[in-house]
Amino acid sequence: MNFQLSEDHIAIQQAAREFAENEIAPSAVERDKTGEFPTEIIQKLGELGFMGMMVSPEWGGSGLDCVSYVLAMEEFSKVDASVGVVLSVNNSLVCWVIETFGTAEQKEKFLKPLASGKVIGAYCLSEPGVGSDATQQATTATLQPDGSYLMNGAKNWITNGTTATHYIVFAQSEPGKGHKGITAFIVDKGMPGFEIGHKEDKLGIRSSDTCSLGFTDVRIPADHVLGAVGQGFKIAMETLNGGRIGIASQALGIASGAFEKAVKYTFERHAFGKPINQLQAIQFKLADMQVKVEAARLLCLNAALKKDAHESYIKEAAMAKLYASTIANEVANQAVQVHGGYGYVREYLVERSIRDAKITEIYEGTSEIQHIVIARQLLKEYELQQG
Repeated sequence: MNFQLSEDHIAIQQAAREFAENEIAPSAVERDKTGEFPTEIIQKLGELGFMGMMVSPEWGGSGLDCVSYVLAMEEFSKVDASVGVVLSVNNSLVCWVIETFGTAEQKEKFLKPLASGKVIGAYCLSEPGVGSDATQQATTATLQPDGSYLMNGAKNWITNGTTATHYIVFAQSEPGKGHKGITAFIVDKGMPGFEIGHKEDKLGIRSSDTCSLGFTDVRIPADHVLGAVGQGFKIAMETLNGGRIGIASQALGIASGAFEKAVKYTFERHAFGKPINQLQAIQFKLADMQVKVEAARLLCLNAALKKDAHESYIKEAAMAKLYASTIANEVANQAVQVHGGYGYVREYLVERSIRDAKITEIYEGTSEIQHIVIARQLLKEYELQQG
């Protein structure tokens, strides 16, 4: 396993870093206050190829590997985790699923504009009464004589919910079959009966939009079925495996951004007649933070390398998300502590890292679910080894 970055990887990392510092950072504080969606930033990211990084150029993407994606996600999320999650959803949960399970016609119609950043997408699995147990989909899609479906129900906590053009929606199409009766659909904004709820007022990642969605007799054409009928739950779980790499990288970016701010501040702040980085108590904090950030980065890269090698990465992605989200909260908390009272005010920026970090332990599979995924995979691997 080689973690040495290639020249191409370094170039992508540098390009993402420069864009984050020059284009994202200037408006990040104000957007955090107002909750304004970063429309122009997302458009520019699309023009640069970051909205469909791993999609084949045949379908409007950049044709890059998952390692490149991890590197870019970290750099963007260092500066603004809201931009990071918009990027992650479009790349991991929307573009990937259409390229993997969609027909050629669906890729031409939906994937090309999504991968090129002309429009963005949303992934709709959670419901008001359905969180971690995604098998219990209450949204229904009833087959009609003409082959279309009538969709009824509601979805909750949908990232890009108000700004997306295309939505990957999971619904129960064959109620008697349980999770084997769930089907994935592509739903377009503007379809009659499809309503977008109010934007949630969130603790963190405030510049990204999160809302509920309602479906009342929304007629879904037969050619909007994604994958096979009844394959939806399998599609959802496979998609989330890759999505966890994106959120792990977002968490890594939050942690590394907070850490870098803390290190910088220790050179500026003096106490007892010297910079506070000369105090052992502060040095110990910085050392612990560095170890955690670097360990999270290696876990993210390991999962990405597994995915790029077309090997099973279920456990690795879950480990990366579990650890990176945990240390994002820990490192953000310690970065505020290093800043002392200044860390508690918005002027010094690190307080936002605490607010942004928390969600990474919740969405795309809570930390509790990651423990279950990891345990199941390691036990399965042990049984296989034992023959």
